[in-house]
Amino acid sequence: MLSDRPITPSTLGLKDLPWQICWDKETCQQCGRCTSVCPVNAIELGVFRKREIKTPAGLRTKAQNEYSIYYGIRQRTDPAYACIGCSMCNMVCPNNSIRPQLQDHSTTLKFHNNRGGQPRTRGGRRNSGESLLDQIKFIRISMLTDPALDAGRHEFELRTLLGRVQSPEEGLKTFEEQGWKPPVREIYPLIIGGMSFGALSPNMWEGLQMGVAYLNEELGMPVRICTGEGGCPPRLLRSRFLKYVILQIASGYFGWDEIIHAIPEMKEDPCAIEIKYGQGAKPGDGGLLMWYKVNQLIAAIRGVPPGVSLPSPPTHQTKYSIEEAVAKMIQSMSMAWGFRVPVYPKISASSTSLAVLNNLVRNPYAAGLAIDGEDGGTGAAYNVSMNHMGHPIASNVRDCYNALCKTGTQNEIPLMAGGGIGKSGNLAANAAALIMLGASMVQTGKYVMQAAAGCVGSEADRCNVCNIGVCPKGITSQDPRIYRRLDPEKVAERVVDFYLSFDTELKKIVAPLGRSTSLPIGMSDALGIGDKAAAERLGIKYVV
Repeated sequence: MLSDRPITPSTLGLKDLPWQICWDKETCQQCGRCTSVCPVNAIELGVFRKREIKTPAGLRTKAQNEYSIYYGIRQRTDPAYACIGCSMCNMVCPNNSIRPQLQDHSTTLKFHNNRGGQPRTRGGRRNSGESLLDQIKFIRISMLTDPALDAGRHEFELRTLLGRVQSPEEGLKTFEEQGWKPPVREIYPLIIGGMSFGALSPNMWEGLQMGVAYLNEELGMPVRICTGEGGCPPRLLRSRFLKYVILQIASGYFGWDEIIHAIPEMKEDPCAIEIKYGQGAKPGDGGLLMWYKVNQLIAAIRGVPPGVSLPSPPTHQTKYSIEEAVAKMIQSMSMAWGFRVPVYPKISASSTSLAVLNNLVRNPYAAGLAIDGEDGGTGAAYNVSMNHMGHPIASNVRDCYNALCKTGTQNEIPLMAGGGIGKSGNLAANAAALIMLGASMVQTGKYVMQAAAGCVGSEADRCNVCNIGVCPKGITSQDPRIYRRLDPEKVAERVVDFYLSFDTELKKIVAPLGRSTSLPIGMSDALGIGDKAAAERLGIKYVV
C-alpha cells in the first residue's frame, strides 16, 4: 500500500539529519518546556498509536492486537526546522528526558539549505580544524641572562599603546609646525572586538559595557570595547563611560547621525575611532543585519525603517583608492573630534594589506592598522565566503611587521590582530604568539560570547543561528522574550573573570622572557613550531 505522503526532493528522514532528538518516554512528564524553548521549532507535540499483542492463556485462542493512544515528542524532518543541536531542550527538562545527539555520518542536510535559490547564511565561524596559532610554542626561557620573572611573585602590568607613536624629533617637529601631536592611548592589549548593538541583544551589550567599566574603575585594567557598526545607545554616547569605547564607523554609516549629534554633548572623548573596511570572516563582502533583528530600537538608532534587512556595501562608497580613503575618512574623523582621538582602519587580512599599511605610514593622522584574519566570527555570512575566502592572520601580521621593520617604523604604527584568536580556548597563548609575531594588541569577539554568555555555537556547526535572531541563550536575539533569559550582571561578572584569568596566563608566558615593563612585540626568536613550512613562512624556529 502506497503512503498518502508525497515524496518530494526536500523530503528527509530522521537519519538524514545531523542532529537527532533522543526522547525517553518513560521519564518524560510532558510539561512542554522543551517544545516551547526550541529556537527553531525542531520538536513538536505528537500523538502516537501504540500496538500491543495480547496472547491469552492456552494455544487454541488467537492472539489479538490492542491499540492505545499516547502523547509524546516528535522531531520534525523538514529542513527548515532541522535541529541545530543547541541542547536547550535538555537544559530545561526537569527529568533529563530529552537531548540532541550528533550523527556524524548524516550529511544530506548540507544539500537542502538553498530553498528559494538563496545561498545559506550562517552565524559563527568557519568549520575548520586546529588553528596554526595553537601549534606555536614559546621556546626562549631566560635563566642565566636576562633573569626570568616569576609571574606569581613579581608585580608587573601589561600595557600597549594605541595611536601614532612618533620619535622625539618628529614629535617636536610636528608640534612646532602644526601645534599638535598625535593622540596616544595606553590600553590593555586585549580588546573586545566589534560586535554591534544590532548583532548582540541589549542585555548582552549592556553586560559587556558593565564588565568593561568595572575592569577600568575598580581593577585599574584599561580594557577597551569596540562598538561594531551601527552606532550605540544615545545614553552611552553622552556618558562618562564613552572613554572606554572604540566607536566603529563602517561602510553603511548606520548610526552615524546619532554620533554626530552627540559630539557637542559628549562628556568624554571615545578611546578611538575604527573605520571598518572589511571583516576577516567575509572579506570583500558587505555586512548584513537581517530583518529578523531590526526592531524599533535598532531602526531608530540606525535611522532606517524597522523590519528591513541592512546590508552594508563591501567598501565605503565615497572612496575609490587607498589614498582617497585616508584623505576622506581618517582625516575627516580626526577633524570631527578636533584631532584629539586616534583614528585607524580595520581591514580584512589579504595580500593587499601591505599596500594599505604602506599608505598609512606616510599619513601622520593614521593611528594604526587593525587586521582581521580568516577565522574570525561573524553574525551572518554566506557559507561560500566563510569557508573559501580569507587569509590567515599569523602570516599577514608577520608580513606587515617585517615591512615596518624595513622602513624603521615598527615602533610607530601599532598593528592590531584579530580573527580566530582563542578559537580552541587557548586565548592567552594565541594572543602571545601574535604579539611576538608583531602585533601590538589583539581583538577577540566570539571568545567573549562563549566565555561571558555561554554561547553554544561551535566549529562543528552546532547552533550557529546568530543571523536569524533566535539565539537560544539570548545573546544575539532582539526578541525580548528570548534575551530576557540573559542576566547582564552575570555577563559582566564573567567578563571580569575571563579578563583576570587571561591576564594571569599572559603573564605566565611573558614573565619567563624577562619582560616586565613592555610587551614582547616582534620577539619572534622566542617562538618555535613543528611545521617546517610554517617556520620558514613566519621566520621562526623549526623545532621537533
